[in-house]
Amino acid sequence: MGGTDQARGTRRSPAAANGGGVTRNLNSDTVINLDHGDPTMYESFWRKMGDKCTVVIKGHECLSYFSNIKNPCWFLEPKLEESIKSLHGAVGNAVTDGYSIVVGTGSSQLLQAVLYAVSCDQPNQINVVSPAPYYSSYPEIIDLVRSGLYKWGGDAHGFDKDEPFIELVTSPNNPNGVIRGSVVNRDGGILIHDLAYYWPQYTPITSALDFDIMLFTASKCTGHAGSRIGWALVKDKEVAKKMIKFMEVNTIGVSKESQIRVAKILQVVADGCKRFGSPDGDNFFEFSKSLMSKRWEILRETVKKTRMFTLPKYPLQHCNYTGDVTQAHPAFAWIKCKEGIEDCEKVFRGQNILTRSGRRFGSDPGYVRVSMVSKEEDFDMFIERLSAIQSFNTMAMEMALQTGM
Repeated sequence: MGGTDQARGTRRSPAAANGGGVTRNLNSDTVINLDHGDPTMYESFWRKMGDKCTVVIKGHECLSYFSNIKNPCWFLEPKLEESIKSLHGAVGNAVTDGYSIVVGTGSSQLLQAVLYAVSCDQPNQINVVSPAPYYSSYPEIIDLVRSGLYKWGGDAHGFDKDEPFIELVTSPNNPNGVIRGSVVNRDGGILIHDLAYYWPQYTPITSALDFDIMLFTASKCTGHAGSRIGWALVKDKEVAKKMIKFMEVNTIGVSKESQIRVAKILQVVADGCKRFGSPDGDNFFEFSKSLMSKRWEILRETVKKTRMFTLPKYPLQHCNYTGDVTQAHPAFAWIKCKEGIEDCEKVFRGQNILTRSGRRFGSDPGYVRVSMVSKEEDFDMFIERLSAIQSFNTMAMEMALQTGM
């Protein structure tokens, strides 16, 4: 009895119900992939923006390898450089004055470039470490080509060798969203700050950072993962030159078409930053922060009702960009299963939810990382299935009590 849509396994997300989305078939057999951090939740905002970010590139344009021969990073499009500076200035999350900007095919390629740049003059192979839970792709990225210059050294908490080292500082951290600094804290170390998520929708912006090497990416900032554009802010010009040399040999620069597109998008975002609270709704960070906070509120309420899971707690902090006191709303939920459950990933897989095990992050398999930036219908189904896990668990406990088990 009741809704025929439900009987057929067809469901409408709240966005669809309000005319903001489309109906999608999602039944109990549908696998929801929340393993990857694919930022598809931003699609509705960019659809609403219409042609404001449209770029037309004619057939005779972008033929040359070179973008600006006067710039040490000769393949960096001038418009992208301008928009990067404009955006950081508008948000206030990083200093750009006195820094070289190096563009890359996402921050993953930039990480390879900076590892080369800071290790190529070292007499011995150097260890690269990061405190657990660390980004799960770090070990693979670092050891993929079996470089003679550097190697994965594991959890920074356990690094006690009296020798040079490279420490990757991810802040906010992926997977748990925590703001953090270096762990090893001794001479001979080179710090690389991965700041992919240091944007207002994910965490309060407490200061304009000015570390020696800072990595950012459009994927996490605006959601345009497919354009594959990242940038590094590098204080030491010699390190920047070595990074540029790596990019030159590796890919002879970076696609101009991608740079031009992202330059337009970043500038639109930067211009929208000036209209915080605008009735036009064209402030990207206002939209994305509101969406992330709503999702986290729903998730916390759902988890609170369960006896199986817990979530991290984040401190309230003043955000210099928004001017309010808020807490973090990370791109990933770092979920812990209750004591006694050894494989949390398996619990979610049983509900056809793909997550990433804590084991991949050098941590306890009792944790999983769950993407919070998927499409709305996927997030809604995730919440429904999480509630189903809770309902099943409660029912099982009641039956056990009734039978005296």
